[in-house]
Amino acid sequence: MEEKKFDVNSIIGFVLIFGILIFMFYQNQPTPEELAAEKAKQEQVEAAKAAEKTTETLSTEVQQLDLQDSTAVATYQGKLGAFGFTKPSNDITTLENEVLLLKISNKGGQIVEAKMKNFVTYDSVPVYLVKDGNASFGLDFSTTDNRVLNTKDLYFEPTLSKANGNQILSLKAKTANNQYLEYRYEMKPNEYLVDFQIKTKGLDNVISSNKPIELDWALKGIRHSKSIEYENRYTRLTYNHEDDKISKLSEGSDDEETEEDIKWISYRQHFFSSILAADEPFKSGELASVNLVEEESRTFGFTKAYSSKLPIELEGGEIAKDLHWYFGPTDVEVLSKYEDLGLEDSIPFGWGIFGWINRYVFTPFYSLISTYFPYGIAIVIMTILVRLAMSPVTYKSYLSQAKMKVLKPEITELGEKYKDNAMKKQQETMKLYGKAGVSPMSGCIPAVIQMPIFYALFMFFPTSFALRQKSFLWADDLSSFDTIYQFPEGFSIPFYGDHVSLFPILASIAIFFYMMMTTGQNMPTQPGMPNMKFIMYLMPFMMLFFFNNYASGLSLYYFVSNMITIGIMLVIKNFIIDNDKIHAQIQENKKKPKKENKFQKKMREMMEQAEAQKKK
Repeated sequence: MEEKKFDVNSIIGFVLIFGILIFMFYQNQPTPEELAAEKAKQEQVEAAKAAEKTTETLSTEVQQLDLQDSTAVATYQGKLGAFGFTKPSNDITTLENEVLLLKISNKGGQIVEAKMKNFVTYDSVPVYLVKDGNASFGLDFSTTDNRVLNTKDLYFEPTLSKANGNQILSLKAKTANNQYLEYRYEMKPNEYLVDFQIKTKGLDNVISSNKPIELDWALKGIRHSKSIEYENRYTRLTYNHEDDKISKLSEGSDDEETEEDIKWISYRQHFFSSILAADEPFKSGELASVNLVEEESRTFGFTKAYSSKLPIELEGGEIAKDLHWYFGPTDVEVLSKYEDLGLEDSIPFGWGIFGWINRYVFTPFYSLISTYFPYGIAIVIMTILVRLAMSPVTYKSYLSQAKMKVLKPEITELGEKYKDNAMKKQQETMKLYGKAGVSPMSGCIPAVIQMPIFYALFMFFPTSFALRQKSFLWADDLSSFDTIYQFPEGFSIPFYGDHVSLFPILASIAIFFYMMMTTGQNMPTQPGMPNMKFIMYLMPFMMLFFFNNYASGLSLYYFVSNMITIGIMLVIKNFIIDNDKIHAQIQENKKKPKKENKFQKKMREMMEQAEAQKKK
């Protein structure tokens, strides 16, 4: 049986992919500059936390107001000054269409419940983005009689109407019959986007222009997935600012930024988003995100605490601000409908060329395939087509490996001949490669080309809404990890998790056999070089740990991809590549005069000069 040879190109390819994984895991780690500023930013975050707690305490006190106690009501109305004109009422108004249900309270005029009507969580509970006081919205402002108020503490008078099939809710906090602050909600049929307008009438002598008016929106992300750590990894504050520049706060630690010209803010909760968008950008804003997840938990209910403070300017002494609320799925098919607001950019496609491939190639490609096939089968079909598209590059890689194999005896001979002169050995080896028309680095090309594809898929599977809660074989959800065994509560293996996933095991086994076939059993260890046989065993093991907590769709793709690659490799080696023909071609290439380019000539001259210097 022919002895299998060491293939350094395959090892380099896997090392490159492994490096990509390490880069993806650590790309958001703080730089030294960020660490230097961390202390100041942490102080800002703590201040935001303290302000939030103060607001929550005040709101709780207001909610506990006994509306049947006329004395208490009169005392409270006296604290509000002119805004005590509106009669207190704790009634709730419901806006509802085919996809979304909103409950809006008279107190504060704010949304106190937002429910997705067509989606459920991992344990079959309806998906709520706002519920049980996890969110607050209000305007901080001062009055001309030196009162500091927040609309969260005001009572509004509701009026519900319909126009052109749309539901319109007007809530007014009055200072007189014809003087008021109004929140106006307009819900359209089958829409997740709700138009929202803030305006005042006749309050130019009530609201002070000496102090800024500030919109204050805070929300704690409600858990929707079986793994809170996994969900929290893709839960992030994203915002559009400075002429459609998209930025994000940290997803793994507390973070805060002050920005200008903010067009929209997205409080993303993995597959669902709460977004506030403005027709005219806010001139500035203070944004904060506080990570609430310290470790994996089966009971903890919140992921991150978001808050935003956005100034609103008076126009002629009055407020007039046109906004939009979006409570719905982080789904490209839905968000692309609101192209004028650019909400589609809030989806985490990835950055640079990786995001471009994900957004414009894999997302529409998979959507097309999944319209005709089940979601798991669609992944298999997409994998096959991707691998077939890559097969010409794979062929060139294996052709290069075959040429290197043919040249192996001559390279060994040069090694023996110049064993005491490493530079001369390198010079003669490169000269041999040049005469034979062989590039020792060509085997790395497939790994390099696959980098953007691999990273795009790394973001596609966990964030594609089309895969959410779609099952395949034993996997309940292709956008999350599959589980064939759950460890007892409280037990977890560091870096591995509290469960065993089967698809990553299959993918790791496929990687192992692929490396066995390409690198073989006899892998010599050279002085100063890592033990390649150890790397061969380590790589599948590391992939097993990495993939155990990632989307099962990604593990399925990688398993099928490696199996197809093994098949293509066997076909190429056994039916396409002819070693005798390759050897004959190399011998013909050696006879042909080889022209040097400027770089090759310069390198040859430098090596010759170094050799001459060594002899002296």
